[in-house]
This record gives sequence, C-alpha cells and structure tokens, in this order.
Amino acid sequence: MKKIATIISFLALVSSAAIAQETDLRLGFQVSPTFSWMTTDDPNIGNNGTNLGLKLGARGEVFFRENYAFLIGLGFSFNSGGQLLHSQFTNAWQRSSIPNGVITPFPAGTDLRYKIQYVEIPFGLKFRTNEIGYLRYYAELPVMTLGFKSQARGQVKYASIKEDNIDIKKEVIPLSLSWGIGGGIEYSVSEGTSLIGGVSYQRIFTDVSKNYDGADSKAVISSIILHLGVMF
Repeated sequence: MKKIATIISFLALVSSAAIAQETDLRLGFQVSPTFSWMTTDDPNIGNNGTNLGLKLGARGEVFFRENYAFLIGLGFSFNSGGQLLHSQFTNAWQRSSIPNGVITPFPAGTDLRYKIQYVEIPFGLKFRTNEIGYLRYYAELPVMTLGFKSQARGQVKYASIKEDNIDIKKEVIPLSLSWGIGGGIEYSVSEGTSLIGGVSYQRIFTDVSKNYDGADSKAVISSIILHLGVMF
C-alpha cells in the first residue's frame, strides 16, 4: 500500500504542476474492447481462458509542449479477469454464497472465472509525431491506472457442474494498480478534432484475489486493449 500511495502522490503532483502552467487541454472519450486473462504464481493454478470486456471513459490530454502531454482520465472497465484452472482442490470463494449442489471446497480440476468491474483513473505521458498529411502517430508510456472494484461476478465449472453469475465481490481486493504501454494513430477530421485508433497492453501488478488459511499466492490480470475514440 505504501508503494501505491507513493506512485499516486507523484502522479498527482506531476499533473498539478502541468495544469498550473500555460497548457493546451484536449478532451475526449474512448470505447475500447479488451481481452484479459489471469495468471498466478501458484504452480497448481493456471490460466485457462480469456474474458472479452469493454472499457468506456473520458480522458484529458494536457500538452506542455506541442507533441508532449500528460494524460488523465476517468472510466469503467467491464468484465475484466479470466478463467483459472485449479489442478488441486481449492477452498476459494468460501466467503460467497455458493449455489446448492456445488461441492465446496471445490475439487481438483475446477475452473473459476472472474468477471470484475472497475472504476479506473489512468495517469501517464503521451508522445506524438508532427502531422503527416492528416495523420499523427503516438505512444503512451508509462500509463499507471488506479482501479476501484465496483462489482465482481464469478463462474464455477467442474465435471457436469456449471454455475454462473455468483457474487464474488468479497473474494476480490477492492483496489488495484496497473501499468501499461501503448500506441496508435490520430486522424484529423477537422481543426481540433481527431479520431483515435490504437492498441495497448495493461497489467494489474497488485494482487487481485483474496487468499484463505495462510495461502500466499498472487493473482494478476493482463489485458490487450483496442482503443477507439475521439479527441476535441
């Protein structure tokens, strides 16, 4: 938590300093499909599937030079997570209301799918080229994102058993911190208005799931994001 607080404080200080200067501010919004998956440091728990999700949000670009900007935004991430295969029995999700007929602790070979919704606040830096015709190319790095869990649903599957839409909010840590890098193009449609298309990689490096009975495994989420948006 100390590391998270330090990073957040640094980013807030940098953003405040930029806004305090004479800057050029652009605003816009994005609709971004995502492909996410989960991994752990436990050899008995492995990735066994991806989630198709969506990010919606507004963003601002504070240019402190013509082609250099600070990024800040506010958005929602839907259906982030993935599916984890437990090769041994597991007592995960015991704080949740598991439907009748589902064996707990879960037997070996159980798939647990996490479907998490976050409210996200990204910070970062953007670098772009001079305009070439109607196009500019850009890179964003690093992009740090603070996430606040707003909802978490799960699916349990083993043998002939499959139960979906289980409330697992108590199984997911409320806060997350991720880093990411990305790039893409801006297409100018008029003076001051651009369409955005790009791709980025994002990784939540703080632990996502809560542990039980002294277990110390760590689960993280990685995502590939397709950025579609407009800036004014």
